[in-house]
Amino acid sequence: MKKHIKKQPKDDSPIPPSPLERGLRGEAVSISGLPSVAKRLLETCADKKIVAFYGKMGAGKTTFIKTICETLGVTSVISSPTFSIVNEYSSASGTKIFHFDFYRINSISEAYDMGYEDYFYSGAYCFIEWPEKIEEILPPNFLKVNITVTTQEQRLIEWNPS
Repeated sequence: MKKHIKKQPKDDSPIPPSPLERGLRGEAVSISGLPSVAKRLLETCADKKIVAFYGKMGAGKTTFIKTICETLGVTSVISSPTFSIVNEYSSASGTKIFHFDFYRINSISEAYDMGYEDYFYSGAYCFIEWPEKIEEILPPNFLKVNITVTTQEQRLIEWNPS
């Protein structure tokens, strides 16, 4: 059996591991593929209620969260809580879902002032945009989702299901 050996680039820098080698689930999708990825994420990470979405401005964090909420049966308008910091939705079964956008906070004290503990430890889904602003207060068992722009129409969505 022939063993596959990765070739090193000419500059001798290591080849980065693939998403599967990093233990991540990776999906390169267009907007039409988001519902299936949202369903797969919810199925593979059913025990994770705190989900932190990392990605550059315009990567599609809000769009993906909207799709996840729709997959959970939210029928109300789903929008970015950029100015309100948190929006509350109800799923088809009546459970609460919280959607955070910490982009505009200037210090961690603003998260304390809003009572983040009441949300994060409620047992409800908490979908968080710009979690890097509050990483020090994220619960230890949160799910990290990375969204990377690959083309104008496609995004690479990666998460660690463990």
